[in-house]
Amino acid sequence: MKIIKFGGTSVGTVDRIGSVVDLIVAHQEKEQIRGVVFSAFGGVTDQLIELSQKAALRDTCYEDLLKKFEEKHLEAVDALVSQNKTVVQTWVEATLTELRDTVHGVCLVKELTPKTQDFIMSFGERLSAYIICAALGSKGVNADYLDARSVIKTNETFGFARVNKEVSYQKIKAHFDQHQALQVITGFIGSTEKDETSTLGRGGSDYTLALVGAALHADEVTIWTDVDGVMTADPNKVPKAFPIDSMTYEEAFEMSHFGARVIYPPTIQPLSQQDIPIRIKNTFNPDAPGTVIGRTSDSGLAVKGISSIDRIALLRLQGSGLIGVAGISHRLFGALAKGKINVILISQASSEHSICFAVAPDSAALAKQVIDEEFSLEVIAKQIDPVIIESNMSILAIVGENMRRSPGISGRLFDALGKNGVNVAAISQGSSELNISVVINKADEKKSLNALHEAFFLSDTKTLHVFLLGTGLIGSTFLKQLNKQRAFLKSEHALDIKPVALGNIAKMVFDADGIDLNRWQSILEENGSPIDVFRFVETMKKMNLPNSVFVECTGDKQIVDSYESILASAISIVTPNKIANSGPFSRYKKLKETAYKHGVKFLYETNVGAGLPVISTLSDLMSSGDRILKIEAVLSGTISYIFNSFTEGRKFSQIVREAREKGLSEPDPRDDLNGVDVARKLLILARDTGLALEPEDIALENLVPEFCRTAPTVDAFLDELPKADDSFETIRKQAAKKFCKLCYIATLENDKARIALEQVDGDHPFYSLSGSDNMIVFTTERYKERPLVVKGPGAGAEVTAAGVFADVIRIAHYLT
Repeated sequence: MKIIKFGGTSVGTVDRIGSVVDLIVAHQEKEQIRGVVFSAFGGVTDQLIELSQKAALRDTCYEDLLKKFEEKHLEAVDALVSQNKTVVQTWVEATLTELRDTVHGVCLVKELTPKTQDFIMSFGERLSAYIICAALGSKGVNADYLDARSVIKTNETFGFARVNKEVSYQKIKAHFDQHQALQVITGFIGSTEKDETSTLGRGGSDYTLALVGAALHADEVTIWTDVDGVMTADPNKVPKAFPIDSMTYEEAFEMSHFGARVIYPPTIQPLSQQDIPIRIKNTFNPDAPGTVIGRTSDSGLAVKGISSIDRIALLRLQGSGLIGVAGISHRLFGALAKGKINVILISQASSEHSICFAVAPDSAALAKQVIDEEFSLEVIAKQIDPVIIESNMSILAIVGENMRRSPGISGRLFDALGKNGVNVAAISQGSSELNISVVINKADEKKSLNALHEAFFLSDTKTLHVFLLGTGLIGSTFLKQLNKQRAFLKSEHALDIKPVALGNIAKMVFDADGIDLNRWQSILEENGSPIDVFRFVETMKKMNLPNSVFVECTGDKQIVDSYESILASAISIVTPNKIANSGPFSRYKKLKETAYKHGVKFLYETNVGAGLPVISTLSDLMSSGDRILKIEAVLSGTISYIFNSFTEGRKFSQIVREAREKGLSEPDPRDDLNGVDVARKLLILARDTGLALEPEDIALENLVPEFCRTAPTVDAFLDELPKADDSFETIRKQAAKKFCKLCYIATLENDKARIALEQVDGDHPFYSLSGSDNMIVFTTERYKERPLVVKGPGAGAEVTAAGVFADVIRIAHYLT
C-alpha cells in the first residue's frame, strides 16, 4: 500500500493537473495507492501571502490578485471536471467567497495575525485537493476529498505548528478504516484542539504525506516533483547535476537541512522510525526510476550530494576572556535560544579564543544584540570583543554516509576550492562524518558548487590496475567473475578494474591499456613471453601505474620473497597463498609493517575461509576493542566433507577417494589429511589476534595413518588407506554411541593452538555442519554467552575466487 504526494510544480497549470490525474488513474490499482496528498496549485501559496499582506496594508491591489486567484481555480474546474460539475462549482465558489470575506476582514481591521495568515493560506490546498478529487471522479476513480484538518491535530504555534502525532495517527487510521475509496488529501494544513486552522511550515505537504504514511504503516511513500530524484546538487546552479539512485535517511536529512528542496527534514523522521522507504519521482518524466531513500543505500559513492544554503550571516565571538572559562558556550547559546534564534552551523577554534556560528540573515542583528547584552560586562572589561557579523555568506555541504570510510574527502574538497580561489571562512564537521560544511562568500557559491561537483562526481572513472600471477583454477575463475561484473562496476561505481598483466606456469604478458578478458587465454598464449617470476615483479614495478594491485594465485614459495619489495613500491597485494602469513612470524610482521608504512593494503581474506568473511570479522572484533577468548574452527572443506559423509555403512577410504574425484581435495589427499593446511590457517588466525606464534607452536594431529604416509604415489596411498577403515570405523562408532559426530577442530585458547579430531554433541555449533562447509566460532568478551558463528562453503574455486575479487574491490575503494 502506497501514499503519494504531488507538489505545486506538478499541478502548476491545467495541462499539468490533467497529466497528474491521468498518472494517478494509470497507477492507482497497480501500485495500490490509498491516498494522494496535494499541495496548492503552483504559485498559489505565494499569491495568498501577498494578497493577505497587501490587504493588511489596505492596498486595494489585493483585489486584483484575489480575482486572478479565483479565475485560476474556476478555470481548472471548467477544464477538468465533467461529472457533477454544478455541485463542484458551487462548492468552489462558496469556498472562494469565504476567502474573499476573510481577506476583506483583514483589510478592514488592518491586522494580519499568524492565525489568520494560516487560515488564508489553507485555501490553496483545500481548493486544489477538492478540484483534483472531482477531476478523478470524472475519470471514473472512486475518490473522496479529505480535509486534513479533520485528522491532523497540532498545537497553536501558527505558521509552523507542531503535530500531536499520537492523536493524529489515531484519527488518520480511523478515517482510512472507514473509507475505502482513494483519499485525496490536503497537504500543509492541520487544526488545533479548538479546530482552528494551522499550517505545518516549510515543506508541510511532504510532512502531511509522512504523517499519513506512518499512521497507516505504508509500504512506501512517493513524492512526485519536477526533478528525476534527489540530485547531486541543485540543477539550477549546477547544470551537470544528476539524480542519485538511492540514499539513506541520514544522508537525505543532511541534504535537506542544507538546502536540497526536494525533501524537507520533518518528512524524514516519522518514516525513518518505521523504515518506510521514500521514493522521489518526476511528474514530467514518470519512467525515470527516481531516488529511493531508506535505511541503507546500494550506492557506493563516498559523497552523495553537494548542497548549499545560499544566504546566511556568520557571527564571531572572540577574545581572551573565552579561554578556559567554563559556561561560555552555555551562556552564548542560551542567549540565542531566549531570542528564538536558530543556529545553522557552529565552529570553535581549539584554542577556545573564538566561536563562530551561522544564522539566517534576518536574525543576525537580533543575535548580535542578545549576545552583546549577555557579555556586556566582559566587553566593557575588554575581555571579549563585540560580536562581528559577516554578511552575504553561504554554506556549502558535502554529504555522504560512506565519507567516514573514504580518506581524502576533506583534502579533495579544499583542493577544489583552493584551485578556484575560494576562501573558506569557517569549517564544521560532525562526529558522524556524514557532512563536511564550509562557509564561503555568497558571490563564490555557484562557482564553488560546480567546482566541487566536478571534483566529486565528474572526474574520469577510477581505474585499478591488476597484475595477476597464476591463472590456474582460482585465477581463471577470478578473471571470469571480473569479466562478468566489470561493466556493472564501471557503470554503477565508476570503477574500472583493468587487468594489465597475466602470468601462468609458462608465459606472461603485459599491456598497460588492459587485456581483453574475452580472449585472455589466446592473448597470453600468442603474445606472452616465457615466464620469469622475478622479471614479472620487476616489470610490474617499472610500469609504475597508479592504483596497482598484485593478485597472486600461484601458491609458489619463491614469489613470497618478493612481497615486501612489492608493498614497498606502493603496490597492494591480494592473495589466497597462505605461505607468506604462515611462515616465520618475523616475515608476517614485516609485511604488515611495510603495507602500513607505504599506505597500501595486504589482504588475504581467502587464506582462512575461502570466500567466508573470517579475517575481516576477526579484524572488526579486534579493532572495536573486543577481546578474543576462544576460536574453534573447522577449516578444511575437504576434511569437513569426509567426516560429514562418514556415516554408518560407508568406509572412510571410499569417502576420501570420492572427495578427490569430486575435486574437493588436493590432488594428493594427504595434503589435506595431514592437517598442515589447517595448521597454516589457524596460525594466521592466531597471529591476527596478536599472538607471535611460530608454526611449530601448533599441536597437530595428523589424520594420515603412519603406515601410508610415505606411500610413493597418490594411487599407492589410496590403495593402502582401506587398511585403516576398521580403526576409523571404531572411532565413528564410539562417537555414535554418545550421539556425537566427528569433527577435525582447530582451537585457539589461552594463547595455545591445537588441531585434533574431536567428538561434538548436538549442542555444539559444529554438529550442524554438512557437506564441505567450514565454520568458525568466535567466543569473545561481547560474544561470550552466544558465540559469533561464521559458516559457509570452505572449498571450491568459485567461492575462493569470489573472496579474492572482494579483496580487490576493497582495495579499489581504498585507493580511489
